[in-house]
Amino acid sequence: MKPYQKQSPTKEEALGKPGALFINFAGAALAYRLRAGAREPLLAALGRRQLNDPPLVDATAGLGRDAFIAAAAGFEVTMIERVPEAHHALAAALERARAGDDDRTAAAAARMSLIFGDARTLLPRLAPQVALVDPMHPERRKTALVKLAMRRLKEIAGPGEDASELINVALRATRRRVVLKWPAKAPLPAGVPAPTYELPGRTIRFVVYARD
Repeated sequence: MKPYQKQSPTKEEALGKPGALFINFAGAALAYRLRAGAREPLLAALGRRQLNDPPLVDATAGLGRDAFIAAAAGFEVTMIERVPEAHHALAAALERARAGDDDRTAAAAARMSLIFGDARTLLPRLAPQVALVDPMHPERRKTALVKLAMRRLKEIAGPGEDASELINVALRATRRRVVLKWPAKAPLPAGVPAPTYELPGRTIRFVVYARD
């Protein structure tokens, strides 16, 4: 496997082609999830109440939406992103959010940090209390309903062929809880152990491995 570059990408490297990825933490999609408050299933999966908002590592940051929801709820979130274009888009989104006029968005962004690299290498060094893993999911069917940003992310990130390896690295490196975000009806990746429990949803489910 070709190793990922170690240094953070420059803007020119990340955005040097048409259709560049754009991330907005003040958008309508996140505002809708913020209004759900304590009903947001991600927070239950992360053990917000049981673990009292522990430091969280989002091992596959992507568009940063789950990380933002967790940060808005009080988690201190470290995001890992290995795709240069996505990393730059996240960094730019954080900068805009921290400088913006919306106090809640700025406060959430202030609790988020970003690392460029491969989570399989970084997680053992970070040894997080809680890790969220949301690899590229298996493609079931193409649909026009997939939003532009997610389509672009899938294009640049490629298929999540190392999902099993990443999940098992997270299970070894994480001290208290690993949460896997996965399609509601898809089987778990081969070689991944049975979870402690699952929180089902209409389109996705949260697969929880808990040591707490």
